[in-house]
Amino acid sequence: MGALHELTAVEAWRLLERREISARELAGACLQRIEAVEPSVRALLTVDAEGALRQADTVDARRARGEALPPVAGIPVVLKDNLCTEGMRTTAGSRILERFVPPYDATVVARLRAAGAVFPGKANLDEFAMGSSTENSAFQITRNPWDLERVPGGSSGGSAAAVAAQECPLAVGSDTGGSIRQPAALCGVVGLKPTYGLVSRYGLIAYASSLDQIGPMGWTVQDVALLLDAIAGHDPLDTTSLAGSARGEDVTGYLEACREGVQGLRIGVPREYFGAGVTPAVAASVRAAADLLANLGAIVEECSLPTTDYALAAYYIIAPAECSSNLARYDGVKYGLRTRELAGHVGLMEKTRDEGFGAEVKQRIMVGTYALSHGYYDAYYRRAQQVRTLIRRDFETAFKRFDVLLTPTSPDVAFRIGERADPLAMKLADICTIPVNMAGLPAISVPCGFVDHLPVGLQVIGGALQERMLLRVAYTYEQATGWHRRRPVLPGT
Repeated sequence: MGALHELTAVEAWRLLERREISARELAGACLQRIEAVEPSVRALLTVDAEGALRQADTVDARRARGEALPPVAGIPVVLKDNLCTEGMRTTAGSRILERFVPPYDATVVARLRAAGAVFPGKANLDEFAMGSSTENSAFQITRNPWDLERVPGGSSGGSAAAVAAQECPLAVGSDTGGSIRQPAALCGVVGLKPTYGLVSRYGLIAYASSLDQIGPMGWTVQDVALLLDAIAGHDPLDTTSLAGSARGEDVTGYLEACREGVQGLRIGVPREYFGAGVTPAVAASVRAAADLLANLGAIVEECSLPTTDYALAAYYIIAPAECSSNLARYDGVKYGLRTRELAGHVGLMEKTRDEGFGAEVKQRIMVGTYALSHGYYDAYYRRAQQVRTLIRRDFETAFKRFDVLLTPTSPDVAFRIGERADPLAMKLADICTIPVNMAGLPAISVPCGFVDHLPVGLQVIGGALQERMLLRVAYTYEQATGWHRRRPVLPGT
């Protein structure tokens, strides 16, 4: 057995269950790793060493009493810092919430806490989850563990980098337009965006409510399945939560779904995902993955999703419109930052928002407000929602013919910090992931190769509530390759 911080979540669970290691030993190893690599990676905004060790001791005591514990018990899980945590600072990567300490846990956090997960810290992100590189954080730029001069992706870049740097076996992210899958691809880890409504959004600081979804990140497909088992399920506090149990649907057993075998499965490869912007090397890696699955017995065919080319434009009307509405609550009155330059009620709000929001957030608020304004609602917002319906229908048609679809996760590997100052160039980083959010579907990114020593991600897309199918295909591919076993080497380690 190597160093404890090198364990995958499933490896750690099995050792903990057999009492070959303790939760305190595992938490201590991860905290030591955080101390060693954080100065170079900067994945975390908050580290809670005392709290993590206290949680670990509680798990060890429960296990010593002979309690049957869930697989996630005793395993360190880093939380993206847009998930509310009772008594622990939650910033959403923004100055406007720099000192905000929530009085309650998000449902996902509460479920993990009850299951015995250990929380070593909160991960950096693009401010309010708006970005694709984690350069938009108000506090620091997170660096890609594979190359410290490059971005980890975003907006869940801190969560992805924390796993890739082996600071923790598991992390939780949120995905509005690719914010779990894209950083997972750029950091060489696995990230799963569940079906919209499968995981409660209660306590997630909202960006775009009809698109946001919380999901797991880890080193392996089994790792993310283990975490999904702990956080999925209906929540009456979230009005968009799927009432699966009421409909007789099973929303557990994802770890058991990780089994090899794709014989006879029908896999589609949409040609639109290999167009302009997707580098030849990335496209070649993804097509090689499709060929491998075909050799394992799957039926792989090219297909078409004609409205894909409109997804990016429609997304950047719908998401900012919802952002404009959701961020109206930050007014300097109820909570969060309040400007010291008071100038009446209106002036207080304007000055607070000017000081508290970063440039990217301001831009999206203005775009969204314009799209919702009188005289432009029909021309922009309504039309974008109509395009969204067409995108959803495209997927529905495809899934009548195929079990899953394969695409690149990101059109390119990790780019250099500061390289994409052009806002349009940055937004194109999500071109392969946005359609999935528009349709509310599940998708997973798994490593499928390296280009210039940087990871490439393979995206597997499924129909609504087809997470088990995704996990089966992804696990089969993962076990037939060795990409998930590679680890970056960081300075001083």
